[in-house]
Amino acid sequence: MTHSQSLELTVRYPAESVAVLTVAGEIDVDSVPALRTRALELIRQGRPHVVLDLEPVDFCDSSGLNAMIGILRYAKDRHGSLCLAAAPSHLVRLLDITGVGVLIPVAPTTAEALTRIVMPGEAL
Repeated sequence: MTHSQSLELTVRYPAESVAVLTVAGEIDVDSVPALRTRALELIRQGRPHVVLDLEPVDFCDSSGLNAMIGILRYAKDRHGSLCLAAAPSHLVRLLDITGVGVLIPVAPTTAEALTRIVMPGEAL
């Protein structure tokens, strides 16, 4: 499902309260509204634990980091979580430089991210 010319978002549901949102393309001031809207919508629909699969991300600016912090806050307010998965090296560097990596866990793979957030008793 394409929301923006520079961003493609796809979702899968590996567990009852979990959504994996794969983000492909560029996360910038033009595409952030689509990312934020979709992630918050998933949380409102009963998927408070969100994994952002960022492997296909080509670019992310400060508006993308700000959106991720907003998604994290929204999820936590609803007893959920946010984990980033497979972030490209340029994005990991940006997360480290800005300190956002301390707030939001980053896993090397989506599978590992899921082990960090899935509540006990929920099968994948």
